[in-house]
Amino acid sequence: MSRSENSLETKAVLITGGARRIGAAITRTLHAAGMDVIVHYRHSADAALALQEELHAHRSGSVTLCQADLTNPGACETLTQCTHQAFGRLDALINNASAFYPTPVDRATEAEWEDLFAVNLKAPFFLAQACAPMLAMHNGAIINLADIYAKRPLAQHPIYSAAKAGLISLTCSLARDLGPDIRVNAIAPGAVLWPETSISDENRDEIVQRTPLRRLGSPQDIARTVRFLLRDAPFITGQVINVDGGRSAVL
Repeated sequence: MSRSENSLETKAVLITGGARRIGAAITRTLHAAGMDVIVHYRHSADAALALQEELHAHRSGSVTLCQADLTNPGACETLTQCTHQAFGRLDALINNASAFYPTPVDRATEAEWEDLFAVNLKAPFFLAQACAPMLAMHNGAIINLADIYAKRPLAQHPIYSAAKAGLISLTCSLARDLGPDIRVNAIAPGAVLWPETSISDENRDEIVQRTPLRRLGSPQDIARTVRFLLRDAPFITGQVINVDGGRSAVL
């Protein structure tokens, strides 16, 4: 049986923040679909190595790890060089890495602004710029991980919400400017994983009860949407898909 025209087998993907949480789910899902994966990480070396070992047990040599701090100016060039050296091609870029923490208006600092915008907006743009030549060679795709709070800001998180709003605008701009050779879309998760910072049980229950599907999503919900956009959506670009159990409809 010949491979489907839209098969992901033998193709390569770069996933920022790909060693943990949603990023790891995306890594596992795309690897299972046949893709070679470049997993970027910042501090999660142990998690990255464990994930690489796990996936190499299924297909040797199919996962390359690349450490970089996305707040540093040279990070995008480092990732691009790592990708080229690993597989010699790139078919997809998943801008998944994110920084998230509260910045109340009365206490927010310029350093927090720079940090949140660097990871959530600046890095996705300059990675797209750096990877575009390789992506265009194979009619590749870029997927940005946004947030439902980009359009309906989260209280006490004005800088994060603004950065993600910028990422949605960037998605539309890149779709226009990089087409027809590269498709660019975004996914806006809702309540999928609780933040690693503390959140009260009362707040968790309130979020779930205000979600039409009345449940928390899973990282696999996001990963399957990524796979759909890469494999099954050749005529979709410039779009933002909310994967949130309907929460954005009632915010």
